[in-house]
Amino acid sequence: MRDEFPDKDRTLGADLRALRLARGLTLSVLASRLGRSVGWLSQVERDISQPDVADLRQIAAALDVSLSSLFRVAAAPDEQGHIVRSSARRPIGSREAGLVEELLSPDLTDAFEMVRSTFEPGARLTTPVVRPTQEVGYIVSGRLDLTIAGRLYHLREGDSFRIRGEPFVWMNPYPDPCVAIWVIAPPIY
Repeated sequence: MRDEFPDKDRTLGADLRALRLARGLTLSVLASRLGRSVGWLSQVERDISQPDVADLRQIAAALDVSLSSLFRVAAAPDEQGHIVRSSARRPIGSREAGLVEELLSPDLTDAFEMVRSTFEPGARLTTPVVRPTQEVGYIVSGRLDLTIAGRLYHLREGDSFRIRGEPFVWMNPYPDPCVAIWVIAPPIY
């Protein structure tokens, strides 16, 4: 069976382009933030030019992602673009204290991304987040308090939720970690 998405779509450049577009940034706006030319950034996104680690730090900061999320663990050739082994998950996220997020999707080039979030006991997001996304989540284990558009929901293992571009905050005031799987469209990390 032939893969309909060529391997060239699963590159650092493709991920950077997907992140830039998800944030509504043009090449010239991001290039300006980086102090680089549009041509250089375009070449990076097309994998013609490879940024060094200092460039990647700057790009990660400008796109508000962790530097480690830009690095990939090589997949076996027959698994690339299809399988993400637990040992090869890329850490991503908001870098909030007490929140660990991992990208479960093979890359960021699809119309959605899947994320595994672990909320440690006492972790909380106090400033409401509003994203131009639709998000669906499922609580795998533990409990989480989620406030969507001003309404508080107490979620437990097996519960699911949806957020449609509404302001939300979360907290885990419970003694055990909470693990949730989120599907987010379009990708934001």
